[in-house]
Formats: sequence, C-alpha cells, structure tokens
Amino acid sequence: MSQAVFHLGVTEADLNGATLAIIPGDPARVQKIAEEMENPVFLASHREYTLYRAELDGKPVVVCSTGIGGPSTSIAVEELAQLGVRTFLRVGTTGAIQPHVNVGDMIVSTGSVRLDGASLHFAPMEFPAVADFEVATAMKAAVDESGATVHMGVTASSDTFYPGQERYDTFSGRVVKRFQGSMQEWQDMGVLNFEMESATLLTMCASSGLKAGCVAGVIINRTQKETPDHETLKVTEARSIKVVVEAARKML
Repeated sequence: MSQAVFHLGVTEADLNGATLAIIPGDPARVQKIAEEMENPVFLASHREYTLYRAELDGKPVVVCSTGIGGPSTSIAVEELAQLGVRTFLRVGTTGAIQPHVNVGDMIVSTGSVRLDGASLHFAPMEFPAVADFEVATAMKAAVDESGATVHMGVTASSDTFYPGQERYDTFSGRVVKRFQGSMQEWQDMGVLNFEMESATLLTMCASSGLKAGCVAGVIINRTQKETPDHETLKVTEARSIKVVVEAARKML
C-alpha cells in the first residue's frame, strides 16, 4: 500500500516490513519504548496516534499509541494490519482487584471479560476475547526474566473508567444498577484487573487471524485504595516497557 492510511498517516514503506507492533495507549510512551530498541525513527503523530519505527536485532518493529478505549484501539489495529502488521503486543498500566496482586506486579491477560461495545463490531458476544498463546507465553517469560511477579488470568475490559469499573469517586457518585456490585462479582470469579482496551483488541485479532496479547503493570490495588502515587507509576511504567520489548524480541 503506497498511500498513507487515513488516521495513522503512514505508509507500508514507512513500516519497512514490520510485522509486529507494540501498542501502548499513551502517546507519551511511544518514544520511550522505541528508545529501548535500536535506530528509533519518528514516523507520525495525529490525534491519539503517535508512531515510531525501531529495530530489534536488526528486525523492524513499529510502536503506535492507541489512545484510551476500544474504538480508537480498533482503528490503530485495523490500519496497521492493512500495512502488514500481524502481531500486536499491548502494554499499559492497570488497577488490580484481587488482594494478592501487589503494586509493581505484572498481569498477562489470557482473556478478557467483554464489558466493551466495540468488540461486538467484530464478533458476537459468544466469541471469546482470548490472547494468542504464543504472545502470552512470550510476555510471561519476559516478566519472569525481569524479576517481577507475574499473574496470568482474566481481565475485565470496560468502555468507561469510572462507572464501568464501579468507581464511586466521581462528580455524581452514582453507578447504574448494571454495574453496582460488579467488582465483587468479578473478584469472586477470579478476575485479576480492570482496563479498557483488551476486550476489543483480543476479540478483533482472534477473529481476524491476527496475534495479540496484553501485559500491564499494576499501579494500584483497588482493594486498598483508588489513587496511585507518582513514583510507583513511574517505576512500573519503566518496567512494563522493558518487559514488552523483551516479549517482542521473543516473537520476532
């Protein structure tokens, strides 16, 4: 494809043959991730999408932010797939909901509770949002090598940060009946954490012949408090970046 894709603003030539993408949500993390690799090159930045290309052991990798949530994530994945990317490694931060998961631990999602709406545009609700086994295994190995504690299991993936994750520290203090008591229910089922992208990413990729996985650094345990401290966020973000780069290396 010689023409630039509509939202990302890059061409197939810009990716230089990259078939693997690392996809954080935050545009500010893209350069940090690229600089953990060799020969980082800025490609484009438009709205929530910032892109760099870099190399791992001489092989091209693209890093592209997705913004927050499923709809913008689906655009990034679709347009990168049009340009030849077949494997997607999502990295982010997360809030744990199980008491045994500590701040600073890493969670590798094996699947997601589909609390989103965007995933329904790719497969019916009966279709599972599951991670690719090879990607999840590479992520777990990378966490193990980093020395951090890894938890593998199911993630709850919500369209909203506040009501969908049953947060009451809001302007209205109100959560609709559908979500009242939902966090306890997910805890009882062994769900590890909340985030906002994995259901869409995993459903989209699993139903389209693409590989995807998600690794997230725990910055808060919601059984203890709701607000992370800045230093914890900084340290966990740095660890998460190193982990996803090593996972990418294993997948190339």
